[in-house]
Amino acid sequence: MGGERQIRDAIRNYEDVDSWKTVIFLYNAALKEVGTKLDILNDEFQHVHKYNPIEHIKTRIKTPESIVKKLKRNGYETSIENMVKYINDIAGVRLICSFTSDIYRLAEMIGNQSDLKVLTIKDYIKNPKVSGYKSYHMLVSVPIFLSDSVVDTKVEIQIRTIAMDFWASLEHKIYYKFEGNAPDYISMELRECAQMVSELDDKMLSLNEAIQACLREEEGHRQERIQMNDVTESLIGSKPGQREVTVYS
Repeated sequence: MGGERQIRDAIRNYEDVDSWKTVIFLYNAALKEVGTKLDILNDEFQHVHKYNPIEHIKTRIKTPESIVKKLKRNGYETSIENMVKYINDIAGVRLICSFTSDIYRLAEMIGNQSDLKVLTIKDYIKNPKVSGYKSYHMLVSVPIFLSDSVVDTKVEIQIRTIAMDFWASLEHKIYYKFEGNAPDYISMELRECAQMVSELDDKMLSLNEAIQACLREEEGHRQERIQMNDVTESLIGSKPGQREVTVYS
């Protein structure tokens, strides 16, 4: 409620500016704020763990046509106030990851940001939609610092794997062509494809964990060899006059 009131106040403060442009300005500012935070988190993860959990980031502002359609579909009159109050995904960020484990890791890191407020979470990975759709949705509020006020603005963050994003993109295109009324056999085929995508994600995650385990084991053996060589060199060095011995690993 506070964010909606702040946006209304911001619109009144810019009475000489088109209300729509003011609202879109705020949502674009929110996207920039969230985008910067995500870039920093990704860079920090690379710095600490030598690994980037985010493959790529997509951002978008919902079109006026889409906003009007959604308001009408949900039974609301078309107005700036209703748009701000009832449409939560006007500003959207989509994070594409390699593995499902990255999704929950990123969600935790985002939730730990002190100046981001998590409003709602919808876990469509553990609880997929009937269509087979999988994704992790976070609705957050981010403060936008203006010259004379602070406006909390909503941003929807979707986190999904590459495979989930591939399926969701095709599903959207297919249903768009049928205007949401696709034949039953197509819906069934899409659900089967969603199951294949889920199995692929599970397999790739399992494979990645096996690779990481092998790398850790190799690193352990390497450290053991280094320690053994250090001990051997120390023993050799403590006996003057003994000829030099080279130890091969």
